[in-house]
Amino acid sequence: MNYNGPKVKISRKLGVEVTPKSGKITAKKPYPPGQHGNTKRRPKQSDYGRQLLEKQRLRYQYSITEKQMRNYYKEATRITGNTGDILVQLLESRLDALVYRSGLARTIYAARQYVSHGHILVNGKKVDISSYNVKPNDEFEVKEKSRKLDCFQDAIRSAASPDYIDLSKAEFKVKYLYIPPREEIPVVCEVPLVVEFYSR
Repeated sequence: MNYNGPKVKISRKLGVEVTPKSGKITAKKPYPPGQHGNTKRRPKQSDYGRQLLEKQRLRYQYSITEKQMRNYYKEATRITGNTGDILVQLLESRLDALVYRSGLARTIYAARQYVSHGHILVNGKKVDISSYNVKPNDEFEVKEKSRKLDCFQDAIRSAASPDYIDLSKAEFKVKYLYIPPREEIPVVCEVPLVVEFYSR
């Protein structure tokens, strides 16, 4: 089940910014939520606790369920190469993740909503499945009728995409250039610990 609670609370708990608002709040309160969050003496974290934290960090940055996360891990183990890197690449190739990463949406939550509501076209066809796997050289765009909506207008003004994404602000169109190496994907996570968590 997806998390529907306060985004700021989960950001402070995990130490990652899941929305622009949470980034502002965590800058003022860089400690976990709760009455004991700001205490200096905190119990030492176990190996399992660290693995669980990193797994949750990765999961919430893509806003996916535990079942989806486990399935992506299983798929990554079947592909030759570094399992951790492949796992992040699979997650980054999701349509909602690329809509967010390209700057067409300000948060991953907004990106998922835009996709599910049919605002996004992939190679000229409407796709309303957030987990749709985008392949290199695929193009996606905001459909013409939706481009005048304030949410897209606001997002496109401040959009800044990474090297593996080619964004045309005038056309609200994006091309996925290549599967990025792990170091180019801007996620905050110690991925080897995630692999350790699932390989127990």
